[in-house]
Amino acid sequence: MRHLLRSVWDEPRPPDPPRRMWWDRVLVGVFVGLVVLEGLVRPNLPHRVLWMAVAVAIMPTLLWRRTKPLEVVTFAFVASAAGTVLAGGEQSGLRSLVVMLLLPLALVRWGSGREVLLGSVVVLVSAVFSMAVSDLAAADVVGGLIVLFAVVALGLALRYRARAKARELDQVKLLERERLARDLHDSVAHHVSAMVIRAQAGMVTAASSPDAAMDALRLIEVEATRALGEMRAMVHMLRSDRPVHDGDLSPGVGDVDSLARNARHGPSVDVEITGDIADLPAAVDTAIYRLAQESVTNALRHARNATRVQVCVDADDTAVRLLVRDDGDPVRGSVFLGYGLLGMSERAALLGGTCEAGPHPGRGWRVSAVLPRASATSRGR
Repeated sequence: MRHLLRSVWDEPRPPDPPRRMWWDRVLVGVFVGLVVLEGLVRPNLPHRVLWMAVAVAIMPTLLWRRTKPLEVVTFAFVASAAGTVLAGGEQSGLRSLVVMLLLPLALVRWGSGREVLLGSVVVLVSAVFSMAVSDLAAADVVGGLIVLFAVVALGLALRYRARAKARELDQVKLLERERLARDLHDSVAHHVSAMVIRAQAGMVTAASSPDAAMDALRLIEVEATRALGEMRAMVHMLRSDRPVHDGDLSPGVGDVDSLARNARHGPSVDVEITGDIADLPAAVDTAIYRLAQESVTNALRHARNATRVQVCVDADDTAVRLLVRDDGDPVRGSVFLGYGLLGMSERAALLGGTCEAGPHPGRGWRVSAVLPRASATSRGR
């Protein structure tokens, strides 16, 4: 119990309370008018002048109910209890004072943990004191407490709902950051890796074959142009108002052919696409390309003495399958440590599929992925 109270006591205020708006002033003005009107038209109202003065003094506290909830609750309920004492135990008959229920509601909704606890003590003590010095019937006392607890429960529900929405928003932001990290790694990092490979090949051949070095420079220019184009596309999508989807930033299965290469230095890349790749969900279409792109990049960078990289995409009515393998030297364990494989696994898992990577029996490295054609993302829309 002590730990529970400590956690409630240490809870901070909810962020960004609504600032005072024009309708807050209208609310105060309307209820001040109702107090005056009610005091004038009800001839049997006990201690009319006293309770009208107390009510008019309480009404302006509504303006600060979100920013200073503890202070306004303390002032309002202490003033009400003092009015009961001055009236000789007579409770206020002003029905317009029901607006005071907005104060404990705001306290629970916008106050910090310690403010809620202290304010609750003030409300309960002043309410019990007022009831004790007055001649209220037991039914009226119970009814008043039920209404007060209902208001507090409503404030707690609103606070919980706002917190749940904030957590949901934070989760969306986290998923968006992870998605952008995967796109940056799979697109821009791919092109940068290709430029590094071309530059290394150009330096090796510069002395003996200037033409090969020039070819490497031209390929570096092409890769840099592609990387710049994809970066501009990402920035454009991030600055636009419409939602960003994976398919907006990336090519699809039909572009896997662009990964093929016949190189004088380093392994060649052969691409084979079979089956029906039409009408694939955008997320699946993009994911297959990105998985193939990252796998080819890893093979070109890490596969020792490899001469060939095979990329096979096969699509049927239920799933799309990707297989990328090279014929490099046998490897032990994972030589592709980093964010690449992690991002590939996450991308496949988000779509309800799988992605596995490891040494190929006998020689080289293989990456295999299976994505359902009706992905989890597509089904959830």
